[in-house]
Amino acid sequence: MTMINRRDLLAGLGTVAALTGLGLPARAAGSLTAAIYPGTWEEAYRNVVAPVLKKTYGVDVAFDSLFAVDQVAKVRAARGVPPFDCFVLDPGPAAAAMQAGLFEPIDATKLPNAAKLPKGLVSSHAVTCNAQVVGIAYNPKKFATPPRSWADLFKSPYVERLGLTGFQTTFGTVSLIEIAKAFGGGIDDIEPAFKALKDAVPKVAAIAAPAALPGLFQQGQVDVMYGNTNTVSILKGRGVDIAYIAPESGSITFQTTLHIVKGAENVDAAYKYIDTAISAPIQDALQKAPYNMVPINVDTPLDPALDIKSLDELSKMVTHDWTKINPQRAAWIERFNKEITK
Repeated sequence: MTMINRRDLLAGLGTVAALTGLGLPARAAGSLTAAIYPGTWEEAYRNVVAPVLKKTYGVDVAFDSLFAVDQVAKVRAARGVPPFDCFVLDPGPAAAAMQAGLFEPIDATKLPNAAKLPKGLVSSHAVTCNAQVVGIAYNPKKFATPPRSWADLFKSPYVERLGLTGFQTTFGTVSLIEIAKAFGGGIDDIEPAFKALKDAVPKVAAIAAPAALPGLFQQGQVDVMYGNTNTVSILKGRGVDIAYIAPESGSITFQTTLHIVKGAENVDAAYKYIDTAISAPIQDALQKAPYNMVPINVDTPLDPALDIKSLDELSKMVTHDWTKINPQRAAWIERFNKEITK
């Protein structure tokens, strides 16, 4: 696959020169195309990962900015002619892509940094590059005591300052499942969540798209919401009065993973890209502002701003089975839009 103007994409990105000490000599030039999430992820990988990949291996990367479901749809539509070499996916789309046979197997021997990831974060078809931690965000100046549970969000004084969002995102989906659990339901019975949501609609401060909630919090229009530590850290960095609390049932965690697309033309370059992304210097850079990503390399000391003290905590957090969620999720989204957003 011939790519054009990659050097133009990398021009001027000299701010991460200090990150290039991965201990490996420069290799022959190569190239690949990688899907990346729009926004913070694209900015982070362009500014941090791409220059180090070029400096260390002589590999240029072009990014295709796509949300996870769009990545999977694009590869399916390509019918065996991959539009890019690497996916970046959250659990739901990753499970769907795995079931559709869209991944190349991962050979961990081609990833020197794989040994620095906790057990289980490199699988037969996936390499974890980031962990997300989800719980409750609140304004500590507005409440004498913070909400302690998912059920608390639907009680005064929290419900009147609550910002709701639906099942469109991973963090929204898992939060609503935990809300269902708090009222006696779960993955197999989401009805209790919808009952709580319907009862809350006349009281809540806002019902918004996921991307809008942080802005509403920053503006003071909501003072409590469910979300991830990444969002909390970003808002803290802007001087917003916000704190994170793990619900009594535990914080939720899920992994963002890198995959090589089935039939990718630039497999060797893809391994170099993935190994660079999980290396300790890169993980350390990505955990700092303005990116605030939870690292997964054991050689990366955790930044205190991330509200997690050790990677060992991840194994004790709440996780979900996306093979059960995926068949129901589209109906949940449609129902939320009709019954709650209306």
